[in-house]
Amino acid sequence: MSKTNSRVAILVENNYQEMEVWYPIYRVIEAGMRITVIGPEKGRYVSKLGYPVQAELAASDARAEDYDAIIVPGGFAPDLMRLCKPMLELVGACHRRGAVVAAICHGTWVLISAGLAEGRRLTGAPSIADDIRNAGGHYVDQEMVRDGTLITSRKPDDIPAFSAAVIDALAEKFGAAARP
Repeated sequence: MSKTNSRVAILVENNYQEMEVWYPIYRVIEAGMRITVIGPEKGRYVSKLGYPVQAELAASDARAEDYDAIIVPGGFAPDLMRLCKPMLELVGACHRRGAVVAAICHGTWVLISAGLAEGRRLTGAPSIADDIRNAGGHYVDQEMVRDGTLITSRKPDDIPAFSAAVIDALAEKFGAAARP
């Protein structure tokens, strides 16, 4: 596996879905990329089951130009994330500069709130299909949907396809082989 030296941010907030945070973190590290965990504030956040993660950076201190990709996990956390203006601004700025923007499950809500859904093919938790449509997006019910630099998935069972798509998109961007 070739290293791309890519820099990836993952957003966290309380009540995150454990697998949708930790599996992508480990896959990114395994691919030789650097990961930064970003919360509304620097500090400790807990999952739906109480599993902790440490945000090393507050969203208001993060700069889009420092990241090649940003990942938005699901759980109940995105409902709180989309109320955090610096998180929405970071996601939007990453998208505008051509970074890979990836969301899984309810994480697609953050893309909607950041104004990225209109005219785009997206997926997410089936319960937010109407939200995607109401934001002008085209809901697609499949494990992973890629529309340009936007990558979305539906649920924890889709994490292997989701993580592979993020790593492959970064490898394409930097001309490196992501997987053997």
